[in-house]
Amino acid sequence: QVQLQESGPELVRPSQTLTLTCTVSGGSITTATHYWSWIRQTPGKGLEWIGYITGSGKTYGLTSLKSRAAVSRDTSKNQFTLQLQSLTSEDTGKYYCASGPSAARLDYWGQGTQVTVSS
Repeated sequence: QVQLQESGPELVRPSQTLTLTCTVSGGSITTATHYWSWIRQTPGKGLEWIGYITGSGKTYGLTSLKSRAAVSRDTSKNQFTLQLQSLTSEDTGKYYCASGPSAARLDYWGQGTQVTVSS
C-alpha cells in the first residue's frame, strides 16, 4: 500500500518561499498510472487542490496559484516537492500530499502538515 509523508517548515515568514516534500513508500512516483498531488485546507477557501506531477513527470497546477506554485520530483529519493512563492497569511493552512489513478481520484493521503505564514 502506498504511504505518503509530508515534511517541511511549520512557520514561514510572509514573502518567503515554502518548500514541502512528500516522501513516498510502498510505490514508485514514476508509476505511469498515478498522479502525485498537493492539496491544502485553508480557513479562507477550505479544501483546495494545488497541483500534481504525473508518473512521467508532467506537471499541472491550479490556475490561481500557477504563477506561485511549482511541483517537482526527485526520483532517486522517491519524493515529490511543492514550492510556493510569495507567501501571504492566506497561505496558512494544512498541506497534504496524495496520490491516485487520476487528479480527481486520490486514494492515498499523507497525514498533512500545518503551515503558518506569519512574521
